[in-house]
Amino acid sequence: MSACRVRTPHKIRSLIKVTGLGAAVFSAYSVYRGDEKFYNGVFMPFVRLIPPETAHDLAVLGVKWKLFRPKYQDPERLRTNLLGLSFSNPVGIAAGFDKHGEAVPGLELIGFGFVEIGSVTPEPQPGNPRPRIFRLNEDKAIVNRYGFNSEGHDVVYDRLRESREKQETGKKAALGINLGKNKLSQDAIQDYVQGVKRFGALADYLVINVSSPNTVGLRAMQSKGTLQTLLTEVLKARSTLPENERRPILLKLAPDLSDEDLKEIVDVIRIKACAVDGLIVSNTTIDRPTTLKSNNAGQLGGLSGPPLKQRSTAMVAKVYKMTQGKVPIIGVGGIFTGEDAFEKIEAGASAVQLYTSFIFHGPPVVPKIKRELDALLEQHGYSSVQDAVGKGADKYLS
Repeated sequence: MSACRVRTPHKIRSLIKVTGLGAAVFSAYSVYRGDEKFYNGVFMPFVRLIPPETAHDLAVLGVKWKLFRPKYQDPERLRTNLLGLSFSNPVGIAAGFDKHGEAVPGLELIGFGFVEIGSVTPEPQPGNPRPRIFRLNEDKAIVNRYGFNSEGHDVVYDRLRESREKQETGKKAALGINLGKNKLSQDAIQDYVQGVKRFGALADYLVINVSSPNTVGLRAMQSKGTLQTLLTEVLKARSTLPENERRPILLKLAPDLSDEDLKEIVDVIRIKACAVDGLIVSNTTIDRPTTLKSNNAGQLGGLSGPPLKQRSTAMVAKVYKMTQGKVPIIGVGGIFTGEDAFEKIEAGASAVQLYTSFIFHGPPVVPKIKRELDALLEQHGYSSVQDAVGKGADKYLS
């Protein structure tokens, strides 16, 4: 009887260990293969218990270690040509997730057609004080005020060069490098010029980011006179590089611009000396829709996610119409489903980028959006992404 009593707790402990090990193996496999139900029902709710910036840092680390590999083969219909580049699909990761270029190969394995890192500033800087990122769980949105926290050009350049050299040529997704300015810079324009010269040999495209709401005075650089000077100097700097290092340059716009502001920007990029190769529409918004439910809605910073979706889609359509479809657009803002991506494309975007949906739903959201987008293209009779670009611009203007 006593021997039985001794063995029973031992058996229970053994059972708990075996069960725990089995659960751990199952969880690890589900995370690795990107099981959508597991992520949405178990993994991501657990992640939301972790402070937002800590969770972000851990996510970057997990992607860097290549812990996430959703299984999905891009169909031919999603193949996209943009900026002289060929993407296996039009879904990219927006700047802001991998700020320091640490996880590019891992993001490619997850299935992004292109990866944009940054923003990167010339000199290292810590960004704004913490806390500086806030979840709006009820709205599936995020407010951030990072303020261009960056390890600087030199560190990011060396890291990217090493990771790109290790990768097989055929497995490289297009790499975009988003450029910012230092908070205390005495010459903001030269900060961007330095970025163009520094990263021309590494990037597939470069982004001039003058639309973040978290660096004082930055958005003023979208004004007509300053923007004209900035783009003239940036493009002049590119022309001094060897021909094989002259990368496409895009301008990233704020969603809070008026129609008159947008018209002035379009007028500027029509000038030959300022003719950028594309636009990214849009950055985060300082506006706070009255529909927001979260207690964090009043936090200072840029709002991203579904509350931005309609505004950014309408802006894509406006810019597409203003430029007569002649300037490629990458659409960003509130893309959680294939339908959201499809709307951006019909409004005039040639490709799209995610950020907030990746934070809320993890890696499985990438193949999910691609599957749904492919089905919608087929359903509407489009044989490719390019066929759909701008076909619904008018209906999104309202």
